[in-house]
Amino acid sequence: MACAYIDMHCDTLLKEIEGGRLYDNPENMVDIRRMAEAGQCAQFFAVFFPPKIPEDVARRTGIPLPPPLSDDELFEKARALLLDTVARHPDVIRLALSAEDIERNFKEGLCSAVLTVEDGRAVAGDLDKLRAFYDAGVRAIALTWNSANCFGHPNSPDPDEMNRGLTEFGRQAVLEMNRLGMLVDVSHLSDGGFWDIIALSQKPFIATHSNCRALCRHPRNLTDEQIRALADKGGAVGVNFVPEFLTEDGERQSRVEDICRHVLHLVDVGGEDCAALGSDFDGMGGKLEIGSPAEMDRLFDALRARGLTERQIEKVARPNVLRVMRDAL
Repeated sequence: MACAYIDMHCDTLLKEIEGGRLYDNPENMVDIRRMAEAGQCAQFFAVFFPPKIPEDVARRTGIPLPPPLSDDELFEKARALLLDTVARHPDVIRLALSAEDIERNFKEGLCSAVLTVEDGRAVAGDLDKLRAFYDAGVRAIALTWNSANCFGHPNSPDPDEMNRGLTEFGRQAVLEMNRLGMLVDVSHLSDGGFWDIIALSQKPFIATHSNCRALCRHPRNLTDEQIRALADKGGAVGVNFVPEFLTEDGERQSRVEDICRHVLHLVDVGGEDCAALGSDFDGMGGKLEIGSPAEMDRLFDALRARGLTERQIEKVARPNVLRVMRDAL
């Protein structure tokens, strides 16, 4: 059964930064045409800044080099792609800067696009640049990716790195994000950084695409203690469909059953108001049972079969994210 949903994370912008096919491209997991056909409410489109890979390493490992752009150039190009695509299809999708925008668009039968940033390195330790991102329409920033930056330290299997927290700039930036009305995203952040956010943030925050460490012991996932603390702050966690964050079986397979386990665990530990969706579409590989908006109904049907009520499923799909946006933005 269809359920209008909000997905808090995809990497489609980076995949299409050169090709520009954001509206209709069946080679990607997400395109706007299929979002509309699936009745999707909103998609958070992340501008991801890929790691700097030396050319000799890329040649040796076969890792594709990112476009030869500075972080500022990449952001502007990705933002222009999203804005231009939305402008060409006003009968299908609009940009949203708030929960109210999303709700208005939804009532008019339109999808919403929310612009976000993955990896705060592009802020470059400059609060004026942070404000410029807000002015450009960014409404959430994942403070780190998998390397330390001006905000703080990333998740890591190294306990020393994992325990490191925010920098002094990171602390100032979190308070400024609260003031501006920009969501703080702790996906990829270290445990130390997470607890700094708990102590510092005056508003609810999110983990756009993170799972439960009790079910899969990947450092990208949240502990039960973290889930409860985030929920007590009024935040939400978007369940990630990446195989490595769902199970430890090494099969590189993303199963509906395992996604359900993480949703149900979030509901059990943090309550029904903290569970949400953050697929990570176009940012993962492996064998996927849900690999596009057209297949999302499989998850909602499976959650029904496992005992979630229609009210609980609807909260996971949409209202939990909208509530956090209203409270934080």
